[in-house]
Amino acid sequence: MSNYIPYDPRYMQFDEWAALICEQYGAQNIVIPMPGMKWQDWAAGLLAIDIFTNEAAPDPYTFDDWKEWAQQLIGAVNANVSTQ
Repeated sequence: MSNYIPYDPRYMQFDEWAALICEQYGAQNIVIPMPGMKWQDWAAGLLAIDIFTNEAAPDPYTFDDWKEWAQQLIGAVNANVSTQ
């Protein structure tokens, strides 16, 4: 499984982006966000998964905007990935 996140959140709604993450990391049994669920609570669940913890994923509770958090997560996860 690749630790590369190719999904740009800038042009998506949270539920769309989160569904793609759930699909990409399906082996990790990530919970699909339910209607009314705070994005930070869903994102905090990712921090319990070693794939994200090992990459220094940012704390979602320090962000007001999910897209800013997602960009930081992508930067952390993709930092050591060669695209060549």
